[in-house]
Amino acid sequence: MLIDCNAYVGHWPFLQLQYNRCEGLLSKMNSYGVDLSVISNLNGIFYANTQPGNEELHQELKSRKSFQDRFIPFAVINPIYAGWRRDFKTCMQQWGMKGVRLYPKYHDYTITDANCVELVKMARDANVPVCFNMRMVDSRARSWMDIDYVTGTKKPEWNIKNILPIVELVPDAKYIVLNYANPVALSDKEKQLIQNAHLLIDTSGRGLTHMGEAINSFGVQKFAFGTHAPILDYLTGQLRIESLRPSEATENDKEKIRSGNIKKMLAV
Repeated sequence: MLIDCNAYVGHWPFLQLQYNRCEGLLSKMNSYGVDLSVISNLNGIFYANTQPGNEELHQELKSRKSFQDRFIPFAVINPIYAGWRRDFKTCMQQWGMKGVRLYPKYHDYTITDANCVELVKMARDANVPVCFNMRMVDSRARSWMDIDYVTGTKKPEWNIKNILPIVELVPDAKYIVLNYANPVALSDKEKQLIQNAHLLIDTSGRGLTHMGEAINSFGVQKFAFGTHAPILDYLTGQLRIESLRPSEATENDKEKIRSGNIKKMLAV
């Protein structure tokens, strides 16, 4: 079984995307043998109020049973926008969404902002994971209209250390780290924090070029297949799993990355 834990529908203002509606994404899933995809709406990153983006996704999924059978919706929530607590409850309790994606850099708050911490605790209490992206697009080729997050500015691209403060504050929440693009040296304490957390890293980011080394550092239970589609290609995340040598991962290990780890987190 293959479950993509990192996919999207919707538009990116600075890049023309293909197969960025449920129908197109489903055709790609069928082409590459993907059974289920976790998706959210890219539009919600750029709407001042993220909730209409969540509603767009909900309505699109309702339009066809095959969408409901194959897609697992996550909500985009901005915890510093008025009404976000109501939006969270609507998405989880009324629309049946299964997780939250947060974008502190795009919505301009710190990861330890009191509202962000409260939202992560609400997600924990609802038993749903919270996702953070290392980056959405490569900052070296960003549009001049995109947020200023090139290296050396006030908002440089994240690495996994940037996620650790919230993990430390809410250690019993579930976390998914997406597009792991910037590997960084970690202290033993930081490695231990990651190893102890209920945390997954998806396979889409270029920081996992040497995935065997990452598995050796964190353990096979910390990884899940992801594509970051349609922004990134649909195959690289899968190839990183299939190219693992027998000395790096057994077939059972690979199956955990393909679907087992994310199934356990989402209880699907």
